[in-house]
Amino acid sequence: MKETILSNGNVKQGFVQNSTGHNQRTKTEEVIVINGDNKDVNGKDLHVLEDDNRQVKANSSFLHTVLNMAGIIIGLGQLSIPYALQNGGWASAFLLVGFGMLCTYTAHLLGKCLKRNENARHYSDIGYHAFGNKGRTLTSTFIYLMVFMALVSYTISLCDNLNRIFAEKHLQIPWLHLSTSQLLTVSAVLIALPSLWVRDLSTVSLLSTAGIFMTLLIFSTVVYTAIFSGAKSNRGIAVLRLHNIPAISGLYVYCFNSHFVFPNIYKSMKDPSKFTKASIVSFALVTILYTSMAFMGAKLFGPEVKSQVTLSMPKHLIATKIALWATVLTPMTKYAIQFAPVAMKLDHKLPSTISYRARFLLRGAIGSLLLLCVLVLALLVPFFQHVLGLAGSLISMSLSIIFPCSFYTKIFWSQISKPQLVLNVVIITFGVILGAFGTVQSSKSLVQSLERRHAQ
Repeated sequence: MKETILSNGNVKQGFVQNSTGHNQRTKTEEVIVINGDNKDVNGKDLHVLEDDNRQVKANSSFLHTVLNMAGIIIGLGQLSIPYALQNGGWASAFLLVGFGMLCTYTAHLLGKCLKRNENARHYSDIGYHAFGNKGRTLTSTFIYLMVFMALVSYTISLCDNLNRIFAEKHLQIPWLHLSTSQLLTVSAVLIALPSLWVRDLSTVSLLSTAGIFMTLLIFSTVVYTAIFSGAKSNRGIAVLRLHNIPAISGLYVYCFNSHFVFPNIYKSMKDPSKFTKASIVSFALVTILYTSMAFMGAKLFGPEVKSQVTLSMPKHLIATKIALWATVLTPMTKYAIQFAPVAMKLDHKLPSTISYRARFLLRGAIGSLLLLCVLVLALLVPFFQHVLGLAGSLISMSLSIIFPCSFYTKIFWSQISKPQLVLNVVIITFGVILGAFGTVQSSKSLVQSLERRHAQ
């Protein structure tokens, strides 16, 4: 038996191959898993496809789809939203809402592409349908880059918030030239390391659910602080800081970066024709949450707002302690989930003759090595806003905006209307230009921060 898992947020995907005999054909099942072992939030079977007879069971209702999609979209980006609004000016909130609308439209385009080719089950399959092997290779590369950048960002967030929690503590190991927060981060990552060896779907699903709960808990604590803490909320926000728009656009678009998981959502739906409607509702809910978080955080803390809003909250409040610990625990629940796409690719590349034990050990060892590389990079480049902005401008802009429009335009070239063709070309051009400027500005800021740190 061969099994691999792909997961993002609370969506998992697995392949199980069973051979019934030496002379019989191998059957392959694909299982889309949401919140459990091929079960949805109510324990219903989701989606099973067999290559031999294509038996389909897709029982995810409209409400379940909305909840799952919204839960996947909400993530690390919410921490940086107040910082982005403060630096871009309150008018930049229109850019945030605009990205929400754009990503809703591109999700709709992906649904159309999936409807056109029923054999397309993953984001990279759509890329292959549009541009052949080059399209598959490009999309896969960007997905793995996003996974790696997300792991680095989570680890930087972990380090920053541990530093805030234990600001008055001092730990030191003579032969290690690491600060207290760095030592604590190393310890936390080592504690989370065994999760990369987990292959049980229910355990991975539990980690995913915990991560979503932590995200909502952080939002709740910011709301509580804004309403009940007595903190000043009359901080002025500039109308527009145009020179900062390219950099903060990366932070904004990162918030909506989940499109490469949407094919799994589509395939799990009982009625895929409602995918666009589910996308509209999900993105609307998430955009409202992000916009609320942006204005609350920026108005509360003004120019002093940090790159992560939890670092700006009054330290004496219980709500702050809850938010900080929730932010610390979130990365520890995400490592296994984020690593799973790499594990899936690895399992596909390994020869089928390798034993289950050897496969398990190799997968765990590579996962551990990857996480340790992420840890080293996060300690060397501890600049959350620049790393997140770079990931957003370079990768999220491509996966969430540029690629879907390009795929749809290529696949439907003979049928696309002239107004929609113009719209798609304008969106692609907008994404390329803003992504390029954002990548350059975020990279420049990152290099400057590294130079200042090295000079100290």
